[in-house]
Amino acid sequence: MMTLVDKIILFIEHTLKLLMGLHPLPKYHFRVEWGGTQTAFMEVSGLSIELAVIEHRDGSDPTQSTHKLPGLKKYSNIILKRALQKEDAELFMWMESVTQSNGAFRRDLTITLLNEEHQPVLGWRVRNAWPCKYEVASLNASSNEVLIETIELAHEGIAMNS
Repeated sequence: MMTLVDKIILFIEHTLKLLMGLHPLPKYHFRVEWGGTQTAFMEVSGLSIELAVIEHRDGSDPTQSTHKLPGLKKYSNIILKRALQKEDAELFMWMESVTQSNGAFRRDLTITLLNEEHQPVLGWRVRNAWPCKYEVASLNASSNEVLIETIELAHEGIAMNS
């Protein structure tokens, strides 16, 4: 059974966490921007960085085991999904521009997590992104869902900003 002092301490700790912003962030309120354009997406995935592991061993090492060193960074492709709209073919046109232009198809993106007041809380900058795959979900006569388009983006790096 909690004493009054325990309840007061718990209340103070909870209040401090809220005031200091130490509570978990929701993942459902975000925006995606590129080149001044802001587009609504229902899902963003692939914000991932992986370091290759280099194993090295000197022949005279007395431990007779390898040492592990960080290698090159590898960035996962970013996948964006949204409802397909007849009036908005921008993603398809971007995909088409990759084979028709000489480097002008690359865009920097900003993915921003928002709070309840629609203010930025945390964000990721994606450098030199370009579409490497475009897909429209399968058509199904017995489905009761909106049609989803997906674009997969290759890129050259992610940086986090707060």
